[in-house]
Amino acid sequence: QVQLVESGGGLVPPGGSLRLSCAASGFTFSTHIERWWRQAPGKEREFVAAILHEYKTYADSVKGRFTISRDNALQEVYLQMTSLKPEDTAMYYCNAHLPGTEEEYWGQGTLVTVSS
Repeated sequence: QVQLVESGGGLVPPGGSLRLSCAASGFTFSTHIERWWRQAPGKEREFVAAILHEYKTYADSVKGRFTISRDNALQEVYLQMTSLKPEDTAMYYCNAHLPGTEEEYWGQGTLVTVSS
């Protein structure tokens, strides 16, 4: 059974930090691109960051503040978020995609709220 389970969300003041985790199971984790997406209330889901092997890419809005990483042995992907802003408030989703195919999986999301 394929699962992606996010954790680590919560309430944090502006300027604070959080580390999100996504635990994967049920598929060959190391061959998949892992992405973080987010969706703020009333807005469309937007891309945050992606990682495959040593390749990483980020949305302009988070570049320099967020860092994506993965541990293939633990089958986990992480998103270290620093210098958080109120506009980073959203539900954050983990996504796994096998390149060149339509094989794709989603987690249930973890809520990040940036507020004083």
